[in-house]
Amino acid sequence: MPKLKTKRAAAKRFKVTGTGKLKRSKAYKRHILTKKSSKTKRNLRKAGLVDSTNVKTMKKVLPYL
Repeated sequence: MPKLKTKRAAAKRFKVTGTGKLKRSKAYKRHILTKKSSKTKRNLRKAGLVDSTNVKTMKKVLPYL
């Protein structure tokens, strides 16, 4: 059986935590920041986790992560 290929775009966007969960960065932090509150922007800096409904798909896309 041939080796599985990793989707490189996904590999650049996701990391695995120590407990095996997938870490991601949050959206809506690139532009139009003037109308967003400081609290919102501060919370967007923090990393988020991939939702449990998407984990199965992500593990398929990132077989060696």
